[in-house]
Amino acid sequence: MSYYSALNLHKEPFSTSPDPYFLYPSISHKQALQRLEIGVRLKRGLSLILGDVGTGKTTLARALLQTFQEPGFISHMIFDPVYDSEFQFVTSLAKVLGIKPYFRSVLDYKEAIERFLFKKCVEEENVVVLVIDEAQKLSASSLEILRTLLNYETNEYKLLQLVVIGQMELLPRLKRIRNFSDRVSLKYTLNPLDINETKNMIDFRLRQAGYDSGRTLFAENALDLIYHYTQGYPRRIANLCHMALEELVMKERDLVGEDMVSGIIERDRKVGLD
Repeated sequence: MSYYSALNLHKEPFSTSPDPYFLYPSISHKQALQRLEIGVRLKRGLSLILGDVGTGKTTLARALLQTFQEPGFISHMIFDPVYDSEFQFVTSLAKVLGIKPYFRSVLDYKEAIERFLFKKCVEEENVVVLVIDEAQKLSASSLEILRTLLNYETNEYKLLQLVVIGQMELLPRLKRIRNFSDRVSLKYTLNPLDINETKNMIDFRLRQAGYDSGRTLFAENALDLIYHYTQGYPRRIANLCHMALEELVMKERDLVGEDMVSGIIERDRKVGLD
């Protein structure tokens, strides 16, 4: 039996999989989603979301895609943009967009993508959204291709709504590309949670997983220690809480105390996971 079944939960509350259902709407994440949605609906073109590892960027990206699951929107996502050449990148872009990949040159693909965007966005009045996650992995040539795609526009709006999501190291690279950074209509940085948001995230995810008991599972001093150890990074919070609940069930205890969390942290440090 899984620990969450033992706690009468219908889902694992602290999985690190990027499930939008468990995205805690912190101030930072809520503002990012709201601004992204506005930028896309206004067809502003390029939006940039930055954040350190574990701040919830991928989960945010999937939540954004869910927002545009409605008529009039065509949404796609690229998860791991590592390509050996310009040609491989534009071929992949074409496949993602649903363009048959039978062209022989990068230029042919660019022209095909432009025709596709004009047809879908102008003639059929759709909004095409492309989200690229882990964008710090994009090569210089791939970034140059994206810069070209952002040139496709009418007198009123950009044809492609591009959302680029990556780690902080991406920003200086974009600044070095001529005429790229000035195309950014939105730049937003995801911040770690503060101590109150950390506690609220833990409560939120438990309730999303079906916990409806009035009894608390985490002692207040345990929550304080979780925050100070994780520094408010959602992925680290989820990992630590997952291990704490497993131990709670195995030891047949009713409350995750500070001693339990401290023991988990000490074991992590001994095996070099800190």
